[in-house]
Amino acid sequence: MFSNIFRKQLERIFEPADIMIGGSRPWDIHVNNPAVYRRAVTEANLGLGETYMAGYWECDALDEFFFRLLSSKADEKVLSPATLLGRYAGMLFNLQNPSRSFTVGERHYNTGNDLFEAMLDKKMNYSCGYWKEAENLDDAQEHKLRLVFSKLMLEPGMNILDIGCGWGGAARYAAEHYGVSVTGITVSSEQAELSRERCRGLPVTIELIDYRKLVGSFDRIYSIGMFEHVGYKNYRTYFNMVQRCLKPGGLTLLHTIGGNLPCSSVDPWVCKYIFPNSMIPSASQITTAYEELFTLEDWHVFTWDYAITLKTWNDNFERFWPSLRSRYSEEFHRMWRYYLLSCSGAFRARFIQLWQVLLSRDGIKKLTNIPR
Repeated sequence: MFSNIFRKQLERIFEPADIMIGGSRPWDIHVNNPAVYRRAVTEANLGLGETYMAGYWECDALDEFFFRLLSSKADEKVLSPATLLGRYAGMLFNLQNPSRSFTVGERHYNTGNDLFEAMLDKKMNYSCGYWKEAENLDDAQEHKLRLVFSKLMLEPGMNILDIGCGWGGAARYAAEHYGVSVTGITVSSEQAELSRERCRGLPVTIELIDYRKLVGSFDRIYSIGMFEHVGYKNYRTYFNMVQRCLKPGGLTLLHTIGGNLPCSSVDPWVCKYIFPNSMIPSASQITTAYEELFTLEDWHVFTWDYAITLKTWNDNFERFWPSLRSRYSEEFHRMWRYYLLSCSGAFRARFIQLWQVLLSRDGIKKLTNIPR
């Protein structure tokens, strides 16, 4: 009886998105366990994600499912206790304080270098590629790096800071192609170890350190896919650190996922299984945080590119899964697929965005055409 009630509620939520339970189209869902109905209705994305991980439902095109779901604003029709808890926890506590800063490194970025090597491009860039004139993932990621470093106007001999350096792909590229020295920082021990190995012989230094503890002086500073871990209570702290470490006349670039509204909460499923304590900044939260510290030089939006990047990562992940399955469970397989394809659908729906923000410390004083 109750199962039927919850099923009808879920059907009403799905109706504006043109999603059917038991339908024949790729974005329709097929239910293997009726527990899905109650959990999806009462727990929103947490219940939907956990029941997918458990094999309670299937969908041939998860990215299309989420594109339709989020485009119809179905998420606004369900407000679960887990969502409320995440919202108030983010408001009351600094979930990204220094004592917690290494949590995301340990739980996500240390998952396994074999997984990320299989999924990512040859340079192991774990952020949105730039698909303009790119035919494959390797091209898209190289185009992204060229875009970043062209905007920063790198010159030989400069000293560069890479905040959240990942596996060293950007730092290595900058050192090899622009003749600069790079300091990269990360909160992942696995990333730090592999970055040092991949950058051996180049003027690249990798440190395992929280950004707040960094001391130094740099001509240019960038972060690519790290700001999502800073948290709204720390945005001003981040920009104060960048301003303190950036030399007069310097430039800084922020490559980040963005949200349409100011956010002080974490998504319960994403926080529990993928990125602990992650938080997506809005445009107003970013601009408020850097006001009086920096001059805005450029704000570049290429959101669709992340939908393509995530879909490509999932294609790679599925292709290499037979070689990974001995080290990861089937539940992990479903979890990772859900993560990649739900995010791809979210970018397509413009539920979340991708931004590159170029800031100057003193204002660029010469005629400059910012690359696109």
